[in-house]
Amino acid sequence: MAGMERVQRVTAVIERQGDGYVALCPELDIASQGDTIEEARNNLQEALALFMETASPEEITERFHSEVYVTRLDVAFG
Repeated sequence: MAGMERVQRVTAVIERQGDGYVALCPELDIASQGDTIEEARNNLQEALALFMETASPEEITERFHSEVYVTRLDVAFG
């Protein structure tokens, strides 16, 4: 149905980098940045919206990784 908007929940991984923050969406491998966590998150959301508006359905399907798991691991070092 034309005009029907689908909503897909994706992951935002945000990490401090230097003086700012980098936000990454692993499902689509799209990243953005900002001076604060909130700004990085909002900029990533904008980048994702722009990608969804401009990419073909085939490109979206090709790039989209539906299974992404975020977990913590303990790693020994030193």
